[in-house]
Amino acid sequence: MQDLIKITQNIKSKALALGFDKVGTARAVTLDGTFLSKWLSRNYHGTMSWMSRTAGIRLNPKKYLPGARSVIAVAVNYYTEDPPRPPGSAQVSRYALGRDYHLVLGKMLESLLEYIHELLPDVKGKIAVDDAPVMDKIWAYKAGIGWIGKHSNLITRELGSYVFLGEILLTAGLQYDEPIQDYCGSCTRCIDACPTGAILDDKVLDSNKCISYRTIEYRGDFTEEWEGKNQDWIFGCDVCQEVCPWNIVAAPTNIPDFLLADGKRFPLLSNILQLTPEEFQMNYKDSPIKRSKWEGLLRNAEYVRKGYLG
Repeated sequence: MQDLIKITQNIKSKALALGFDKVGTARAVTLDGTFLSKWLSRNYHGTMSWMSRTAGIRLNPKKYLPGARSVIAVAVNYYTEDPPRPPGSAQVSRYALGRDYHLVLGKMLESLLEYIHELLPDVKGKIAVDDAPVMDKIWAYKAGIGWIGKHSNLITRELGSYVFLGEILLTAGLQYDEPIQDYCGSCTRCIDACPTGAILDDKVLDSNKCISYRTIEYRGDFTEEWEGKNQDWIFGCDVCQEVCPWNIVAAPTNIPDFLLADGKRFPLLSNILQLTPEEFQMNYKDSPIKRSKWEGLLRNAEYVRKGYLG
């Protein structure tokens, strides 16, 4: 037992030394699928069909890593303060201002897994960063990193909700953390502030109505009813996080890869509308913005121009 405690403490210390802001551990149990099943049955995942295809793996970590016994959950702050906003500009979500977090967290987690293999040579491990069939927010909650807010984002007491999440699944047992309580209380600011009414209830998000989904994952055209509802967002949306009282504690990230790139937070709409496919590839290489594709970003910019900036 003493060795287990020491190994867990060493892993956590290494994680913090590598630049993770929070780290916790949880037992790799099969998750209750009631909420996910109901959410999928109501088509709240929109066109993100992979979410339903991988539901069974998402709920059972042993299907992602056979023999999994533990989940190491990590969080990294990505918050950056806003620069002055120029006239005629649109908005990009703060999470997309730096280098693609899949690449950054993936590399950090690989370094942590290498260290774990030094401690436990025979242990198998597998990394997950958002795009894997792993329930990131649930594991972060179970590992005591934070709680899931009414906007369905994970909130931490120390950093707020501007955090990236990742995991390492291990076939070794560890000392486990306990979940922390939900501190949202009776607050409904995120629900009240959502421009499109996408937050239907406590922790229930209809992706079909969400600006982030519409501007990033959705590949179709917008119907007339959507004109103006994007407000001035051309990639993602931070409204529910901006109004959250817990983000008063948000401080700038210490990760250089997530620091603000010139013109990314408030790009000039005219520049986006004139962007060529080649310029898109060059400007957004290794950026989360490439997820929208060139056609999607121009579609978003055009709807902002028509519906919000006139």
